[in-house]
Amino acid sequence: MNEITLLEITRETITTVLIVSAPLLGAALVVGLVISLIQAVTQINEATLTFAPKIIAIFIAVLVFGPWMGNRLMLFTVEIFEMLPEMAR
Repeated sequence: MNEITLLEITRETITTVLIVSAPLLGAALVVGLVISLIQAVTQINEATLTFAPKIIAIFIAVLVFGPWMGNRLMLFTVEIFEMLPEMAR
């Protein structure tokens, strides 16, 4: 295994992590922005108000995107395991 292969694996790992985590982070971001907007309009300044809606939104995002995320991670894992004999040389 040379440096180019290692850099390629690292790049693909980081890309996979970012793509798989994007739906959950996006859901939390959207809910946080909506709650912040509601807080600004109603002048309710409670810091803990965003936690429950964010948890619910992330749970729903896991239910919706979970199979896709699992499939993406499975494909990446299979690809890494298929590269193991090549990396052992």
